[in-house]
Amino acid sequence: MTYRYDICVVGGAGHVGLPLSIVFASRGQRVLIYDTNPRSLATIGEGKMPFMEAGAEPLLKQVLKDGLLVLSSDSAQAAEAAALVIVIGTPVDEFLNPSLKPITRCIDQLLPRLTDDQLLILRSTVYPGVTKAVAKHIASMGKYPKISFCPERIVQGKAVEELLTLPQIVSGTSQEAEDAAAALFGLIAPEIVRLSPIEAELVKLLNNAYRYIQFATTNQFYLIAQAAGVDYYRVLEGMKRNYPRTSDIPRAGFAAGPCLFKDTMQLAAFYKNQFSLGHAAMLVNESLPMFVADQLASKYPLEKMTVGLLGMAFKADNDDPRSSLSYKLKKLIAFKAKRVLTTDPHVSTDSTLSPLDEVLEHSDIIVLCVPHSAYKKLKLPGKIVVDVWNFWGEPTLAQPQAGTVTAS
Repeated sequence: MTYRYDICVVGGAGHVGLPLSIVFASRGQRVLIYDTNPRSLATIGEGKMPFMEAGAEPLLKQVLKDGLLVLSSDSAQAAEAAALVIVIGTPVDEFLNPSLKPITRCIDQLLPRLTDDQLLILRSTVYPGVTKAVAKHIASMGKYPKISFCPERIVQGKAVEELLTLPQIVSGTSQEAEDAAAALFGLIAPEIVRLSPIEAELVKLLNNAYRYIQFATTNQFYLIAQAAGVDYYRVLEGMKRNYPRTSDIPRAGFAAGPCLFKDTMQLAAFYKNQFSLGHAAMLVNESLPMFVADQLASKYPLEKMTVGLLGMAFKADNDDPRSSLSYKLKKLIAFKAKRVLTTDPHVSTDSTLSPLDEVLEHSDIIVLCVPHSAYKKLKLPGKIVVDVWNFWGEPTLAQPQAGTVTAS
């Protein structure tokens, strides 16, 4: 059967799907992005990225010009692609259990148009066993497409680079599906790693849980050092200097975002809530904003002071505020402070943000929530500065600054 498109990326206007679509199109594949967000589709159609992604926009303009990338909000067009890549994951619900509704709803919408010779790839994080369950569900409806799970393991903001440099995990519910997925991703990935579907599902969850636990480790160390009344970063320097076994310990700081916490909790749910290390990591990482708020309240009369929060994205030099712990800190301090002001040089979806100059002018206390590079050489004379990250090389809960804050 001849198809109009080589690939349809379902939900392809977001952080996972759009870079993947652009990279495949840049390798000569005819790619259809199907998405129900008209605003994002309009932005993409103008050759503009709707979010920050290094190196993506020039490629986007080129593949649009070459006619290799097509945008649509019509699900019927998905049937015109040889391979469908679904980038809708499984979020956790209010009980921290995975919710399968988004992906099953998407599958049911596509199901009437699927044919047995199409390749269906699940791309975003899924709960272990979902790939097999999807195959069983589709088969119960009398359809037998090739079904694969090929997890995305990209650092947000560096997808164009990492899609072309990192190994790609590939799995399939049949050998034919696995081979087809391997051939497809072999067009962009330097190495293909073949696993069974549940092995591939666990790779993604374990990768993210491990990273989340790494952040929890350094955050717990930071809290211990604070309790001892010493500068954690002097201790950390001593731990790491010319000592390779601890060279990968990250700095302390807010560990959040749309993946690490969620995937750790999915793993916990899969392991029948016996993943004690994951739950401990959640408690440590989620407690850091509360620690900062409590420390400020114990040292200063917050009810008479304005607190300015710098950085509301979930990580540095990024524009995505999803699951950012900066907002948790904002809520905690709002109960205690006279006023809370927030700013971010990249986030464009929060109408409550203020310009940086206004926040600096009116705030008595400045909390560095996210170490954006734009903040590296700020002047903060007379301000009380909180820098958990040691971004400026100052004590983490400092006294008023006398002049320019620079790196140590």
